[in-house]
Amino acid sequence: MKITNEELIKRAKSVAKIHKSPYGVRIGEAGCALVTDKGHVYVGVSIAAHCGVGFCCEHSAIATMVTNQEYIIKKIVAVGSDSTIMPPCGRCREIMYQIDKKNLSADVIVDKNRVVKLKELLPEIWQKRFKNF
Repeated sequence: MKITNEELIKRAKSVAKIHKSPYGVRIGEAGCALVTDKGHVYVGVSIAAHCGVGFCCEHSAIATMVTNQEYIIKKIVAVGSDSTIMPPCGRCREIMYQIDKKNLSADVIVDKNRVVKLKELLPEIWQKRFKNF
């Protein structure tokens, strides 16, 4: 199954619905959808915990992907609850790379009409400087 950018954006937006836990933790300020090299789609939401231990929606989707023993992202997008498409933060870019180096070729939807490869967003890979890494 080939998924269009519009469909992936729609899936990310479908989970980006702000709600709060009983303790006031903000959940779902952003949603992510990714498609793997095997054609499976995984979604995730952000969690903004008061103590700073929350995580981005990309981490949530990637965690579900690796739980299913998949590691290669073909395409990924993050969408805010206000429908804004957001490029991944540095931490998310790094986790995608460290899950599998092949993810440098992943398409990252950064705007409705703009897609870039992860390697364009992560041009200076720090691990390349260390021979034992």
